[in-house]
Amino acid sequence: TLPYASLEEPDVRLLAEEDPRRFLSRFSKGGILDEVQRAPWLFSYLQGLVDSDASLRFLLSGSQNFLMMKQVSQSLAGRVGVLTLLPLSSLELSAEQVENLTTFMWRGGYPAIYERQIPPDIFFANYLQTYVERDVRTLKEIGNLTQFVRFMRLCAGRVGQPLNMSSLATQAGVAVNTVKTWLSVLEASYILFFLSPYHGNFKKRIIKSPKLYFFDTGLLCHLLGIAGPEPLDMHPYFGNIFENMIIAELYKKRANAGRRPVFWFWRDQHQHEVDLIIEEEGQLMAIEIKGSQTYNARLASGLKRWKKLAGERGARRVLVYSGSGEMKFEDFELLPWARAVEEI
Repeated sequence: TLPYASLEEPDVRLLAEEDPRRFLSRFSKGGILDEVQRAPWLFSYLQGLVDSDASLRFLLSGSQNFLMMKQVSQSLAGRVGVLTLLPLSSLELSAEQVENLTTFMWRGGYPAIYERQIPPDIFFANYLQTYVERDVRTLKEIGNLTQFVRFMRLCAGRVGQPLNMSSLATQAGVAVNTVKTWLSVLEASYILFFLSPYHGNFKKRIIKSPKLYFFDTGLLCHLLGIAGPEPLDMHPYFGNIFENMIIAELYKKRANAGRRPVFWFWRDQHQHEVDLIIEEEGQLMAIEIKGSQTYNARLASGLKRWKKLAGERGARRVLVYSGSGEMKFEDFELLPWARAVEEI
């Protein structure tokens, strides 16, 4: 068992600051250092240790990605492998924990909600406060913390929609460049991610703005002020949140397997749209996502249009919905959400 230390603890951090060589002497065969971004001065000493003994192995973890990666890139470049731990996916939870779709979407996938049975509203209120007060406060790019939280709520209201920077800046009361900076902070800290439009070679004008999504639908629901599974079930954003959940699930599945997700969306000037295009091994899989429990032919109109344009490269087309039946049609497959996440 490797020795462990958390740099979040003030006394541990004080020892590491005052006498870093003595602090690291207990890790002569390697070890686990948690919240290591709290002690950036240690990285240079770690570099020396690893350079002098290539057999040493350290596991460095931290909750502030933008601070930790800065130190890693400066001191440990070429000496580390980086693993990103995203909120849990449905595949990492028990069948019982994801049995009710709306409850799972509202809870999200942060481990403490399940492991410690913390009510989601309490967890996310504390999470937001910690994220803003401890993590974001350290960044000079974020001046007004209250305004930044309001900005996060505005982003939640735009989930699954083409991003209009000017409109977002106006509503947030900040400059467009500030919006770009704040979005990059949220992206770097794995709060949200973007899908760019698929261009292809269709000789058609297409939309150029990316769409934003959250890595965790529980946090998304909290930012939208959704107080429980029942209000979520009736919420006008249910379809957007369901779409977010499916895309985030498929993203996590690939990231957890060590694969880089190559995700796009497609939309043309006539508003024909496919929610998700997955590019893998030279093939394009088109996935349309609908929160409806009932299938009707109109739900697949984007997939049919995509088939005409994509040809052989877009051979697989899937309509994912919140219903329970699955079926194969000439132009596409109809899959329930859990089956789709498991198979795609």
